[in-house]
Amino acid sequence: MTRRLTDAKRVVVKIGSALLADPGTGTLRHDWLHALAEDLAAFRDHGQEMIIVSSGAIALGRHDLGLSAPVLRLEESQAAAATGQVRLAHAYQEALGGFGIRAAQVLLTIGDTEERRRYLNARSTIRTLLRLGGLPVINENDTVATAEIRYGDNDRLSARVAQMVSADCLVLLSDIDGLYSADPRHNADAAFIPEVAEITAEIEAMAGAAKPGASGGMVTKLAAARIAMAAGCNVAIAKGSVMRPLSAVADGARCTWFRPLANPQTARKQWIAGSLVPAGKITIDDGAAGALAGGKSLLPAGVTGVDGTFERGDAVALVSADGRETGRGLVAYSAADARLIMGHKSREIEALLGYRGRDEMIHRDDLVLAQ
Repeated sequence: MTRRLTDAKRVVVKIGSALLADPGTGTLRHDWLHALAEDLAAFRDHGQEMIIVSSGAIALGRHDLGLSAPVLRLEESQAAAATGQVRLAHAYQEALGGFGIRAAQVLLTIGDTEERRRYLNARSTIRTLLRLGGLPVINENDTVATAEIRYGDNDRLSARVAQMVSADCLVLLSDIDGLYSADPRHNADAAFIPEVAEITAEIEAMAGAAKPGASGGMVTKLAAARIAMAAGCNVAIAKGSVMRPLSAVADGARCTWFRPLANPQTARKQWIAGSLVPAGKITIDDGAAGALAGGKSLLPAGVTGVDGTFERGDAVALVSADGRETGRGLVAYSAADARLIMGHKSREIEALLGYRGRDEMIHRDDLVLAQ
C-alpha cells in the first residue's frame, strides 16, 4: 500500500494546526517543520511533485494578539489569521529554503474551488508553480472565509485541491494514525481499519468528534476522502506528530488508506464525458480530428466554427465537418474570443485578443473523444 505514496506523481499533504503550533504556547514547532521539509525535499528528488495545504495561521496569530479565549469570535479569528499568515509563510520559506526549495504561498477558500473561473485560475497558478519548480504552500484564506472557520472543514479544502490538480495521492497528517471502529482514546476495544474501498454508512459511523484545539476531526477527514476518491485520488490518514511523517508512511508506518476505483485521469475524463452538459459546440476540420485522435490538443487553427454562448472553462461538444459529435472538452476561451481566434495560428492569439492566452483551444487533459 505504501507504493500508493511512493509511486504517486503528484502528492498533496494536509498539515493540521496542532502539528505546526504548540496549542499551549502558540509557538511554531521548528524542528518538526524542518523534518517535514527534509521529507518534501527527498520526495521531490525522487521526481514527485509536492503540494502543501497548511493550517496554523490562526493558531500562530491568536497568541501574538493576546487572544486567549477558548472560542474566538469570527472577526477575532480573521484578525489572528492575518497575523499568523505572515509568520506561517516565513516559516515555510525558511524551512524549505534550507533544502533549496522555492516556497510559494497560495491563499484559497472553499469558494475558490467551487466557482468556475476562480477554480481555473487557481489550478493554472498551481500547475505553473509546479512546472517552474516551486512548491505551493496553500493556506486557507481565513481573513475572508467564514464557513471554513466556523466549521473547521479545512480537510475538505485539501481534497478540493487534490481534485483540482488531479493529484494521485492525498496525505492527511493527523494526531491519530488512521481510522478506528471507535475512538481509541476512549475505547480500548477499538479496531484499526487499514483500508477502505467505499465510504459506507458503517464507515461514517466510526468517525468521532474533533479533538479540542485541532481544526477538524475524523468526520471532516472522511468527507475529504470521499471527495478525493471520487477524483481518482488515493488518500491516507496518517500520524503526523512523528518526525519525517511522510517517510514514515513510505516505510510502512500504520495508516488508513482509502482506495479509489479509478485514477485521476480516468475520473476526470468520466466527469467531462458524462457529468457536464455542453454549453456550445466547436466544429473542427479533418486535420484537427486526426491530431486529436493522435493524442494532441485542439489548436485554434483547426477550428472552423463556434456555436453557442459559453465562458472559459465550460464544457463544449466537438463536432466534425459532417455534424457528427466526436468528443467533449473544457474550452480555454469564451465563445466570443473563440470566434476571433478560430482558424488562426496560436502565435496570433495575443494580437487578435489583446492578451496572451493558452496556445490550445482545448488542452488534451481536458478532452474526451467519442468511442
